[in-house]
Amino acid sequence: SIAISATNITTDQFALLSLRSRITTTDPHHILAKNWSTGSFICEWIGVTCGSRHRRVIGLNISNMGLTGIIPPQLGNLSFLVSLDMSTNNFHGEVPHEFAGLHRLRVLNLDVNNLEGYFPPWIDSFHELQYLTLRNNSFTGPILPSISNMSKLVTLRLSNNTLQGNIPKELFNISSLE
Repeated sequence: SIAISATNITTDQFALLSLRSRITTTDPHHILAKNWSTGSFICEWIGVTCGSRHRRVIGLNISNMGLTGIIPPQLGNLSFLVSLDMSTNNFHGEVPHEFAGLHRLRVLNLDVNNLEGYFPPWIDSFHELQYLTLRNNSFTGPILPSISNMSKLVTLRLSNNTLQGNIPKELFNISSLE
């Protein structure tokens, strides 16, 4: 049990260190450079929240840190992640398709970045998602009707992208949507 737990937290640590390594400009506040290191326990890193039961990463909030870089696919290995807020930074590139494996995710906030590519077709795999906000990016393409699979969605914000096509009528079948 201890070996399994160590491996899992090591997986989480590797995912976050992969993110830190993809920051392409100096962290303006030196938060990640000083705090996110193998010399300190991951659950004590700034912006990281761990669950009390499994001691796995359940929350990551690095919003408003002035970070520039790309989002690594390894973040998709944070299998206990419930909340991810990377808003108001300067992340660019596409959102990795490995995010589709974040089945516990309830909050995804990637507002105000420079993310691009097609509106993620795998986004409908987030069956627990309640809050999705991708405003002020450069996503293109249509919003797929399968977005209605996110039956617990309460908030959806997609403004200021270059999405095409009609709003799928299936979206209006989500009774929780406000």
